[in-house]
Amino acid sequence: MSNTKLNGAQTLPRGGYLVKTSVGQIQFGAPPETIKDTMVMPESVPEIFVLPFELFHVEKGIAVAELEFPLYFNHFICQKKTLIICTKEQKEQMEIVLQESVFGPDKVDITNEYIKKENSPGFPDIKAEMNFFRGNRQLSDLVEFGIFENNKYQIKNVAIYRKGNDGFSISDNDREIALIPGLIDYKVKFDIGARLNEPFEAPEFGITCLGPSHGFDPKDNTSGFILWINHRGIMIDPPVNSTEWLRESNVNPKLINHVILTHCHADHDAGTFQKILEESMITIHTTETIMDSFIRKYTGLTKLRKKQLYEFFNFNPIMIDSPIYIEGAEFIFHYALHAIPTIGLRAHYQNKSFFYTSDHLNHPDTLEEINKKGVFPKGRFEFLKEFPWHYDIIYHEAGIPPLHTPIKFLASLPEETKKRITVYHIAKKDFLDDGHLRLAKFGIENTLYPEIIPPKHAEAIHILDTMNNIDLFQDFPVAKAREFLGIVEEERYKRGALIIKKGAVGDKFYMIASGNILIQGIDTDYKKTYGKYEYFGEASLVTGELRSADVFAETDVILLTIKKDAFLNFIQGTSLDHYLKHLAETRKTNSWDVLTESAVFGSMTSHQKTQLETFMKHEKKETQASLFTQGKTSDKAYIMIKGTIKAVDENGNILKEYVTGDFIGDIFALRKNAPSPYSVKVIKDSEVFSVSLEDLSIFIQKNPGVYMRLIRSHDERDN
Repeated sequence: MSNTKLNGAQTLPRGGYLVKTSVGQIQFGAPPETIKDTMVMPESVPEIFVLPFELFHVEKGIAVAELEFPLYFNHFICQKKTLIICTKEQKEQMEIVLQESVFGPDKVDITNEYIKKENSPGFPDIKAEMNFFRGNRQLSDLVEFGIFENNKYQIKNVAIYRKGNDGFSISDNDREIALIPGLIDYKVKFDIGARLNEPFEAPEFGITCLGPSHGFDPKDNTSGFILWINHRGIMIDPPVNSTEWLRESNVNPKLINHVILTHCHADHDAGTFQKILEESMITIHTTETIMDSFIRKYTGLTKLRKKQLYEFFNFNPIMIDSPIYIEGAEFIFHYALHAIPTIGLRAHYQNKSFFYTSDHLNHPDTLEEINKKGVFPKGRFEFLKEFPWHYDIIYHEAGIPPLHTPIKFLASLPEETKKRITVYHIAKKDFLDDGHLRLAKFGIENTLYPEIIPPKHAEAIHILDTMNNIDLFQDFPVAKAREFLGIVEEERYKRGALIIKKGAVGDKFYMIASGNILIQGIDTDYKKTYGKYEYFGEASLVTGELRSADVFAETDVILLTIKKDAFLNFIQGTSLDHYLKHLAETRKTNSWDVLTESAVFGSMTSHQKTQLETFMKHEKKETQASLFTQGKTSDKAYIMIKGTIKAVDENGNILKEYVTGDFIGDIFALRKNAPSPYSVKVIKDSEVFSVSLEDLSIFIQKNPGVYMRLIRSHDERDN
C-alpha cells in the first residue's frame, strides 16, 4: 500500500507515521531514533504507539518497533506510561525486548566470566548494581499494552483497525481520518560529514567517531566509534546507520569484520545487527551475559530461533580481565557501572594505550554514596576508584547522573589528564569546553591518527592481509603464504588509467589492495565496480582466451599482481583451476545480470555475486520437468533465468510463479534436508541456475544478510 495520508497523518523523517486524534497523537511504527523526530515537535513524543505488522526491517537490518527511548522519555520526563497497541503475539515479543533493553536480564551470573570466579579482583555484584539503578520499577510502571480484539482496538472515540494487506484504518468519532501502511519503511537520516574523494585507507592506528552524542539529542549522531588497528577496523557499539554512513563516506565495509558490543541499550546495539547482515561473516566480542541479552532481544524482534541467530555471526565470548587479541592489539575487558550489564575496555597496540569507559558512572562522591548502601563488594569499590587516568588516550562518556558521569567532574580533573580525554555520549550544548577536554568529533574526515611505532614486518603483514581477504585463498596453508610473498608484485595506477585492454592476452592475476576499479565492455552497457579485497583478470589465465573487457582505475589504485605462469603454478594441485574455469563459463550465461535483477540477490555486493557465481551451474529444463516434488528431499536449489516455472500445492493450486532472479526452493526444508512442502514444475521450456545444497550452505553461512533475505522471501510466499 502507498503512504496514504488523510486529515493530518504525517510521515516522520526517519520512518513511521503520526496521526492526530481526539485522544492525542498516535505513532505507527518506531524505527531507531524516531524520538529525535518527535521530541522537537510542539506536541512532543507520543504516548500511544501502534506496532506494525512486522517488527523488524530485514533489508535495513533494524527494528521498526524501537520503543526503549520513548518509554524512558514518557516515564522519566513526563511521568506517564506509554501505551503500546499490538497483537497478543507482539505483546509477548515486546515484553522480551523491553525487559532486556530497559532492565537487563532477570537472572545474572557472571561467575564463569572470570578466571578466578568470585575471588577475582574487582568482582562485582552485577545484580545489586542493576537493582540500585532500577529502584522498585517494573516494566508495568513504564508501559501498558492494548491488544487488538477481532482486529480492532478502541480508545474512547478512536478506533484502530488492522485490515490485512490494507494496513491500518483509524476512525475518530465514527469518521475515518487516516489509512496507514501495515509495513513500516525506514528512512536513513544521518549527518554524513565529508565524503572522501578516494576510498579510505585504514591507518596503522586511529579512531573514527561514528557519533559523539546520545539517543535524546536530535542535533547529532548517537555515540559509537571505530578503532583502527593494523589497517583494519573494529566497530565499538556502532549506532544505527553506521554501515550506510561508511559506504557514503567512501569507506569499504570489508575493512571491518569485528564488533565489540558493550551492552544492549538501543543506542548501542542497533547498528550491530545491521553490520551482521552486511557483506560477510563478522565476529562479535562480548561476554556471554551481554550476548544472551542481545540474542533474547533479537529473537523477540525477528521471530528467528536462537540457533538461527547464532548462525549469522561468529561469537567470541570474552573473559573479564583476561587478554584477547584482535588485529594484533591486546584487549582487556571489565564490567562498567551501569543500569544493565555493560563492559568497558583497555587496549594496547605497539607504543599506545587506549581506554574506553563505555556507559559508566565515574564520580567519586556518588561512588561513595552507593558503597555506603552496600551495593559494592570491597574489591569492586577499589576497582572503580582506581581509574587509569595515565592511559595515552581515554574515551570517556559523560551525561546525566546517576547513570552517567557528570561533565563537571571531568572538567575538574588535572590539566594533563584532561588533555588525554575525548568526551563522547554528550550533546554539544552540555559540553564544558575548558580548552583541554576534547569533544568527540564525528566524521571520517575527523579520524584521529595518533603517532604509532609501526610493527615489525609491516609490509609483509599488509600483503598477507590482502591474501587472507581474497576468498580464493582463505583456506590455503601457511606454506602457500610464503610462496605468495615471493611471487606477488605491487602496481599503482592513477584515476582513469587503463589497466587491461579488451582483446589483449591475459598475462597477470590482479588483487585490489586499495581503491576501486571499473570493468567495462565496449559494445554493451556491461559495467562492474570492484573494490578492496576483490580480484579480477583470472578468466583469461585459466581459459587461454583473450581479455573480455576493459578495466580502468576508477580511483587511484594499488594492485597486487601475479604473473600468469607463477599464478598457474601457485594454484596447481588445488581446486582453483576448476573453480575459476567454472566461474568464467558461468559468466558467459548472463549470470551477473540475472543476479542484479533478482529481488533477493540484487542488493548483494559485487564480491557476493562473484562468490555465488562460482557455485551456480547453468541448466535447461524442458516442459513438464519437476524441480521439486512435494514430500521428497532435494540436493539442489535453483535461481530462475527465464521461462515459466510454478510452485504448486498437493491440490494443484498455484503458490508462486517465478520470475528472473527468483530463488526456487524452500530454504528451511533445504537447510534441514527435509522434504519439500510443495512441488515446483516447469510449465514451459525454461533455463535456471542450479546450486548444490552443500554449496548453498557454504554461501549463506558466509553471507548471513542474504540468508535473512531468503527467509524473508520464504515468509512472504507463505503469507
